[in-house]
Amino acid sequence: MSFETVSFARMRASLATVEESPSATPIVAVRSNQLRGDLGSAPNLEGAFAWAEAVGFNGAAGSQCLVPNATRNGLAAVLMGVGGGSALDRAGALPTVLPTGVYRLAGPVFDELDQDAAALRWLLGAYRFERYRKDEREPARLVVADPETPLTIAAGVALTRDLVNTPTNDMGPSQLEQAARDLATAFSAETSLVVGDELIDQNFPMIHAVGRAGPHAPRLIDLRWGAEDAPKVTLVGKGVCFDTGGLDLKPAAGMRNMKKDMGGAATVLGLASMIMASNLRVRLRVLIPAVENSVASDAFRPGDVLTARNGVTVEIGNTDAEGRLVLADALVEACSEQPELLIDMATLTGAARVALGPDLPPFYANDETLAAEITTSSAEADDPVWRMPLWEGYRADIASKVAEINNITANGFAGSITAALFLERFISSDVAWAHFDVFAWNPKARPGRPEGGEHQAGRALFDLLRRRYGGR
Repeated sequence: MSFETVSFARMRASLATVEESPSATPIVAVRSNQLRGDLGSAPNLEGAFAWAEAVGFNGAAGSQCLVPNATRNGLAAVLMGVGGGSALDRAGALPTVLPTGVYRLAGPVFDELDQDAAALRWLLGAYRFERYRKDEREPARLVVADPETPLTIAAGVALTRDLVNTPTNDMGPSQLEQAARDLATAFSAETSLVVGDELIDQNFPMIHAVGRAGPHAPRLIDLRWGAEDAPKVTLVGKGVCFDTGGLDLKPAAGMRNMKKDMGGAATVLGLASMIMASNLRVRLRVLIPAVENSVASDAFRPGDVLTARNGVTVEIGNTDAEGRLVLADALVEACSEQPELLIDMATLTGAARVALGPDLPPFYANDETLAAEITTSSAEADDPVWRMPLWEGYRADIASKVAEINNITANGFAGSITAALFLERFISSDVAWAHFDVFAWNPKARPGRPEGGEHQAGRALFDLLRRRYGGR
């Protein structure tokens, strides 16, 4: 079972059954200037070579050659140019550019590829966010023998993309809470909440301070699933549903895409969907501090000193560094149960994008075994991440003269690293922890990755968890 959203229903519809295979049009991947070798010697593709040569098709990346059948009333084949790149990458473009119909992957290039990976790329390419504008064009359909795992992953990706793409007027803290409740209901998980002034009563002071000026009460969303005696895996996601910067107000350009500042929360919910759908043998906990960082008379101020859940005092050097504050309280709570594995995901710093760009999220880990597993799974899942150091030499840069720690540095250097060092202050030393500083957004459309919200690093983590904990 997968968690069904409207966009996922469209993705699911882009797959065809094996019974439809005899009538499916073959798609053959062709590398640059390797037309004859990549077409192979299949009898039903003999005419494709001559047609491709006649129209000057040479396998350039991003090109397609539609080969007509003998009667010119349909297709005999589709030749997909991959240049010198990956056939998987190019496959993600096809569901929305090919004529409506049923297709199958064929030829030596696709024969060498993992068929689950190819099906997943097709599914991801079929995604469209249609809450406010319908895409009337139906995607092309691909024959897949066993779609269960690709569909499980695609459902989680679709959930993340949908949540990030939804504007804050329809995805504030209360709506993010409802999304978590809907997911919990689908998999018979439990949810609990700490809302508004209850955050003060139950000692989540920094979540309350950051969110109290927002139009919707701040809250901590807590989802639990799985056998109580299973290994504990806890996911924490930054749920800042909109970030004005607070009293340290962002400029207009910097505020434009801040609906995506809950991308960490969206990603852990998408990952939780994959975990529960696969019935991994874990005791899963998902913690999401959901707030808006707004400007109002009761907004927290630069120079304020806040006391975190674990008693650490934090000087506010800048109210636009609010994500690490709400994460800190949630991480202290997460560590209270001593999980075997603790992962947090957050759209935390612009510095991460300056260092590595929008496509390559950095991660930080306090455990070498965990870091090595993440790197391996990133390569296996084709979901890129890059390890960055918890560099001890920069810890002094977040010192404060009036409190135990500052939420920013005075010099502005190494912003992603110092943010991770800040979070580490709230992690128990005996808990294996990794922090991901994700962008959660595609600034431009590419095959399988439409412009807009994106699920980053979650597929790598799902691969890691399946390796560790098995499942269906």
